[in-house]
Amino acid sequence: MSVLVRNILLVYGVLSLLAVLLYLPKILGFRYGFKKPQYKRAQEKRKISVIVPARGESEIIGDLFASLKQQTYDHAFFDVNVIVKDADDPTVELAKEFGARVFVVSEQHCKGDALDGYFKALSKEELTSYAAFAIVDADAVLAPDYLFELNNALEHDYDIYLTRKFAKNYLGEKKDRSLFSNCSTLTWPMIDDLGNLYRMQKDIPLNLCGQGMMLRRKVIEEIGGWPYRTLTEDYELKLDSLLRGFKSMFYPYAIIYTEEALGHRENYTRRVRWLTGYSQCDKKYKSEIKRRAKERGKMTNGEKEYFFGVVPLLMFAVTTIVTMLSGVGLAIFYALHRDINWFYASWLLLFMPFWVMYTMLFIFSVLAMYSDRDAFRVLSGWEKFGMLLFNPFYLLEYIPLFLSSRVYVHKNRTPAWKQTERIRYESENVAERAAESRKDEQRKAN
Repeated sequence: MSVLVRNILLVYGVLSLLAVLLYLPKILGFRYGFKKPQYKRAQEKRKISVIVPARGESEIIGDLFASLKQQTYDHAFFDVNVIVKDADDPTVELAKEFGARVFVVSEQHCKGDALDGYFKALSKEELTSYAAFAIVDADAVLAPDYLFELNNALEHDYDIYLTRKFAKNYLGEKKDRSLFSNCSTLTWPMIDDLGNLYRMQKDIPLNLCGQGMMLRRKVIEEIGGWPYRTLTEDYELKLDSLLRGFKSMFYPYAIIYTEEALGHRENYTRRVRWLTGYSQCDKKYKSEIKRRAKERGKMTNGEKEYFFGVVPLLMFAVTTIVTMLSGVGLAIFYALHRDINWFYASWLLLFMPFWVMYTMLFIFSVLAMYSDRDAFRVLSGWEKFGMLLFNPFYLLEYIPLFLSSRVYVHKNRTPAWKQTERIRYESENVAERAAESRKDEQRKAN
């Protein structure tokens, strides 16, 4: 083995080990993913507003309405508020037939506009009549005890509540899911079980999702409606929580079924928008968060994670990629000179670092699936195996996704938004399957 190959391998080993040591607190924090938060039964019934941004969603909102009809929570203690862009949207008639209140927010270019329009349309008396506001997307389906559990969640002293996400695709037939939708579903336990439960323990604002999220009224009163306008208004709320001190909780007992895109292109486009939105939020909030920390003289746990949380991952990824590129270059160079070191360069600098990265992502995927194994029980053994084998590649795709998002932000552009192709379900059947799925899970828990 040549000295050059040996030295590159040594640098790769040292930097990779350092990255693992820096990330070790997070790795140890994975154990919280297997411990559910304390369960509390509500002592009173609180009124909750269910907010549904539903621009052009008439073809699929029936699934949501069907699941809302089946809610076990007292129907006198929740209202359904549907937000549309145009008064002639077919969704309006469907919402009225269901008994929902409709808000027409004509000046909306993003979800943030729709939400802000709703809050601004409420009178002070209407606003104060609600204890909390739950945001759900029109393509979602709710477990029958979803609002009952949201009321229970309010027994915990938090400002923002994030609920557990299962795949709506799994309520349909096998054709309604794919390798990409399965990997997309696996993203949720990675974020929530292996990440947000750790953040709760360390008093760090959660990585939020605007789908299946509830906020106490005092949050809306303090922020004055919904001031967030980036592509990822949920991540923007997380960063604003660092500044305002909002406490957030992952509440796994309330389950919402979300629709995951079937194809690669739709998954790719959605993730580019996410990462572009994250970059927009960083640009907007980073300097203020840094200024506050500097004035205070020390960083909170949340600020430490924000500034340094991804550093070990980036260090490991960059080190691995540079090593692999070096392996390619040296393998070609040595092969042209008929030097046996092409073999060492290929295996030790190219294939070995790749398999180390792949193995670590595979183990991470297994832990995530096991931490939320009930979400995947409908999958066959082969489907689970295929998902776990493929998911490391799905995660590695975030590298070009990240680079694409930085280009968009640098050029002050926004990735084009296209309506995701919807999966057609039988509305009542999907709601019934959600109810049956929840009953099965409760029986297993007991």
